[in-house]
Parts: sequence; structure tokens; C-alpha cells
Amino acid sequence: MFKNKKLGWLILFGFVFGLFVGGLCVHNVSALSNKTYEKLKVFTDVLEIIKKSYVEDVKTEDLITGAIDGMLNSLDPHSAYLTSDMYRELQVETKGSFGGVGMEVAIKDGILTVIAPIEDTPAYQAGVKAGDKILKINEESTKGLSLIECVKRLRGPKGTKVTIAIIREGFTQTKDVTMVRDIIKIQSVKFKTLEKGYGYLRISQFQEKTSADAARALEAMQKENPEGLSGLILDLRNNPGGLLDQAVEVSDLFLDSGVIVTIKGRGEEGKTAFNAHQEGTMPHWPMIVLVNHGSASASEIVAGALQDYGRAVIMGSKTFGKGSVQTIIPLDDGSGIRLTTARYYTPKGRTIHEQGVQPDIPLPAVAKVPPKTTEEEPRADLELDRALEQLKGMKIFQKYIDKGVK
Repeated sequence: MFKNKKLGWLILFGFVFGLFVGGLCVHNVSALSNKTYEKLKVFTDVLEIIKKSYVEDVKTEDLITGAIDGMLNSLDPHSAYLTSDMYRELQVETKGSFGGVGMEVAIKDGILTVIAPIEDTPAYQAGVKAGDKILKINEESTKGLSLIECVKRLRGPKGTKVTIAIIREGFTQTKDVTMVRDIIKIQSVKFKTLEKGYGYLRISQFQEKTSADAARALEAMQKENPEGLSGLILDLRNNPGGLLDQAVEVSDLFLDSGVIVTIKGRGEEGKTAFNAHQEGTMPHWPMIVLVNHGSASASEIVAGALQDYGRAVIMGSKTFGKGSVQTIIPLDDGSGIRLTTARYYTPKGRTIHEQGVQPDIPLPAVAKVPPKTTEEEPRADLELDRALEQLKGMKIFQKYIDKGVK
């Protein structure tokens, strides 16, 4: 259903080594000004001085790499230089399997911050939560480090340990959390029938097969409920984002027309709108979307679109608020750069960047039982119970039925 194939750039919406699609755009490079040439001359002068006079011998390629890295880091927390190894790892992650501790992070207000722990991973099992501030990694401060440098320190071979010092709201001092690194394999879509006629669809991340898996899950739930679904809960809690096309296609499952999301970069040529299509649209079931502070980026696209059209009621807590678009641009030597190139807007023209999606029905933070220890002792999910109760009541939809985009 994702019809727009004009987008040649690799668009990134995840955190840590996020996910990407597409090919490579041809750049139009304007002529450099005399002032720019003067600054480039200063750069080469500094390069030569360092090569000649620095106390130790340094490789020219290392100096240039450092300069590129610093140039990108000076723009914003999400722009970065990717070595060839990092770029290859980025490609692997779109398949849903990679090494690490299983949490998405970003630099927020100058501090390394957890966007969301990924379900059933070392970080999740260790009790890491969305919003945790990571002040140290293996006793080394994260202050002043780029996102890429922090990610390097979090990653490592399977079976090795990493300890982070975190601070969160309510803490009076930092807490050390030790995790054993593992190969992270993500099943992005899970589903089940909660009660007869009421379906539950969980999307933990937007990977390259997420929309197809979601469509199959919805079809399976319809078969499980031959008398029809009376309602659906779409769970996007702690979903840190992922592929743009998959967010659009998942939204398209529930919308039959209209703009899903608009991306605006520099100038009119940097504006792209993605639209819904009638073909393949699911029945108009009553629907609740569960979100929290760990819902970011691509998951905010879905929640924002369904909210703007009045297609679903958004329930939970305010989302993270990452509305900027990072484009992955391959370079000739196998490396690449991740560059913030645009921001995205909901159908009503709302920007989510640093604002988040406000829920229609706020839910107070609910303390959950620690992760299950046996199959017979499932973890309590009071938020899901509340959502099902609201969905069964049906009355909540009367209030929102006319509030959508016209």
C-alpha cells in the first residue's frame, strides 16, 4: 500500500542504530562562496599544523574523521557520522536482529536518555524504564559524548557485561544497573483475542515486515471471532519508532483516505505527503491506541494520524516527542552520515517535535508487577485492563466521533 516511491533518501526514525529504507539521492551542490573557501583554507592549515607539531604522530584520516564527526555533532543530537561498521550494523537492524542490551536511547537536554527498553531483552529484564537518564557507562561519564559514542560503549559481544548508572524521577541518588549483552531478536508484532470480540495488537517497533505482519494478525483475529470484532486495542507503548514506510502502512490499515503524515524539509522540494488508500482498509472497529512516554517517532506518526481523524481514542500518557527526520546518506568509502533533514506533521498540521501526542484519556502511571517468573504467573497489565474496560463500554467513542479531520 505504500505507493510513494519517489523518496530516494534513507529515512530514519528509530534511536540507537535506528532503521532505514530506500536508496541514495543525487545532491545539487551550489558553488562555494569565497568566505567558505577561506574557512576551508584555515581547516587545511590546522590539519597541517597538527600533523607537523602535535606531540604524537596522528593519521590524517583519523583527523578528518574526527572533524566530520564534530561537524555533525554540532548540529543536533541526532545527526552523526557512521563508520563503515556502524553503517553495516544499521542495515542488519532492519531485519530485527542485532547485538546489545535492548534499549533505544537519545540525547535529550544534553543527557543520554532512555527512550524505551525493548521487550524481553536484558535492559527490559533489568528494570530499565523510559525516561531514565544514563549518567555513566562502565564508570565512565556520558557527559559530552555523542549519541554514537554512547552507543559504542553500550554495545559489545554477547555474554559480556555492561553497567550503567541511571537517575530517574523520584531517585535521590544514582542507581547502578548491570546487564549481560545478548543478541537482540525483535518480534515486532504480537496479537491475541482478549475476550470474545475484542482484539489486541501489539507493535513493539516498526521493521521492514511490520505492516504485513500486522495485517495477517488482524485477519487471524477476525477468523478467531467469526461473529466480528467489537473493538481493537493497538498497543504502541514503549515503541521507539522505526521505518517510516511501515508507520504509514500500519496507519493505512485503519484509514481509507487523506494525508497520514507530511514531511517538511528546506523549501517546497523538501515537502512530501503520504496518503491513505481505500484498498486494504480494515473494518471500522471501535479502537483504542495505548501510548506512553516511551512511544516515539514512527509510533507517534500512527497515534497522531488516528487521533486527528477521530479513528481511534488515544489512551495513556504523553508520548516522547521526536518529530524530526534523520536521513541516512551512504558515502563512497562505505561509511555514511545520519543527518536531520526534515520534521514531520500530523494530518491537522501539528508538529510533534518536543511536544508529543497528548492522550485523549490520560492514564496515571501504573506500577507494574516485576517481569513474570513462570508461565503461570503473568505480569499484571493494569493499563491494558483499563483500556479493555473503556473499549467494552463503547460510550467513549460518542465524545470523539466528530472531532476528526474534515
